[in-house]
Formats: sequence, structure tokens, C-alpha cells
Amino acid sequence: MKTKRIGEWIEITIPQKWHGFTIERIMKKELLVPRKLLHKFRSERSVTLNNESKHWKQTSVEAGDLLRIQVFAPQELEVVPTFMDIDIVYEDDHLLVVNKPVGIDTHPNQPEQTDTLVNAAASYFQMNGIEATPKYVHRLDRDTSGAILFAKHELAIATLGQQLKERKIKRTYIAWAHGKVKQKKGTIDQPIGKDRHHPVRRRVSKGGQPAETNYEVVDYDPARKASLLKLQLNTGRTHQIRVHLSYIGHPLLGDTLYGGEAHTSYKQALHAAKLSFIHPFTEEFIECLAMPPNDSQLFKEEHVRALE
Repeated sequence: MKTKRIGEWIEITIPQKWHGFTIERIMKKELLVPRKLLHKFRSERSVTLNNESKHWKQTSVEAGDLLRIQVFAPQELEVVPTFMDIDIVYEDDHLLVVNKPVGIDTHPNQPEQTDTLVNAAASYFQMNGIEATPKYVHRLDRDTSGAILFAKHELAIATLGQQLKERKIKRTYIAWAHGKVKQKKGTIDQPIGKDRHHPVRRRVSKGGQPAETNYEVVDYDPARKASLLKLQLNTGRTHQIRVHLSYIGHPLLGDTLYGGEAHTSYKQALHAAKLSFIHPFTEEFIECLAMPPNDSQLFKEEHVRALE
């Protein structure tokens, strides 16, 4: 799909597959604009067809028409910007993918917390003249590193959120798990719920939410007595990989919360190495690889490159 940015507007050249659709259908069914944002676009006349404001229900489009939506209007910054160096994996007018380091939270958990990746992304936005608040599409645990996807405007977070819900955003992790995992490939399909005996921990529970993790053994390290795994999530439950690997008797190295042995240099051997999805506005296939830091004791660039 052909799109381009013109000031505060995204301009979409209507493709043949949308020929004859009403503006309303495109907004609701093709671009998946949520109800609140639809109302805002209507009331502020933020949608035009061939530079004219048209009635959404009564106006049908033709292939080659120019649909413009005002998605880049300046928005108030909702979090405190905090400068820190961040590793940008991918960026365009709509999206930002950041390689999160170990030891920082994805977002503030308390109003006064300002040292998270969201705060760092807000600082990056501010320094680069992006008048918006970065919206994270998914999260990573504090001690998990790797790729996190941010949206730069309200329509992007809505469409990407829907993709995530429909499992169209693929997240691939690499991990070191205790012991030799005998089955080369497998799927752990066990529901996950809160552990009522612990404020943070989760556990496999019949009454929990459905959770599905695919894994593949990549290597075994006799010195570590650990298996290197490639994992993909079909769902996004809190601590999902950690809970599932512990459940099958192979907790993550360093993950003491779920039965792993403590290590002085790391807390859990888990890295979100690859993120792949269809771009919501260009329909291009986007694949992002997040490299581990050069001084990582756990993962190497070759581990991530093998996922290409």
C-alpha cells in the first residue's frame, strides 16, 4: 500500500482492493480505528478525500484516490522524559523498535518512577521533535532484554494492539534453561494464573488464562549444564516463558523466582531477539533483530543471526 507523510497527515493512495468502499468502512474495517478515535477524527474533520471533507457513510472511494488522516497532530507528552542512550533497531514515522537493556522496567510502575524505557523513549521523542507520547505495544520483564515495539501516534497503537491481540506480531526469544531438554521441539500449552501465595509470581493453573509457548532446542552447553532454546509466544501472559519452562523442569538460568540457580552476573537468561510483523500502513513485512550487548555472558550475535 502506498502511503506518505505530509505534515501532520498521512496520505494513503487508495489501492484497487478498496475500490468502492465507503470512507467509514475503510476507517472501521480496514484501518481498525477504535470508536473513541473515530469520534475524534469525525468531530475534528481530520479525514479528507482528495483534499475535501466528505460524508463518511455516503462517500465511496475509487482506486487512486487520496485519503488523508491527521494522525501526526501534536500531542501532549504524558510521561517525564529521562535521557539515556537507547539502541534503536527500527524507526519510521509511525513506529519505533528499541533494544531494551537488562535492569530497567518497560514502563513506570509508580507515578514517581522516571527511569524506565518509556521515559527514555519520551526523551528521544523530545530531542527529535516528535510531539507525542511513546506507547508500548507489548512489555518485557525488568531483567529480560531485547526488542520492544512502540507506536508514535494513536492510530498506530490501535492497529498494532489489534495485531498483537490477533497474534500477528511474532516475538522470538532465545534463552538458556537448566538441564538438557530432551525433546527437540515442543509446545507448552498450559494456562497461567496468579500465585495467591506470592505478590509477583505466576503459576500454571487450571483457572488461569490460556498460554502457549513453542520451543526448539538450539544447543546444549555441558559447562553450563544448560540448553539454548529458541522460543515463540502464541500468547502474551506475564512471565509466560519463565513459568512454562519452570513447569517442564527446566527453569531459566539465574531465575530464582521460578526455581533457577542464582548467578552473580545475571538474573534470568532471556533475550527477545526477533520481532516480525506486517506494517499497519505500508503492508510491508518488517523483521527486527535485537543484538545482545558485546559484553553479554549469555548470548552472542551469532545466536540472533541464526534466527534470520
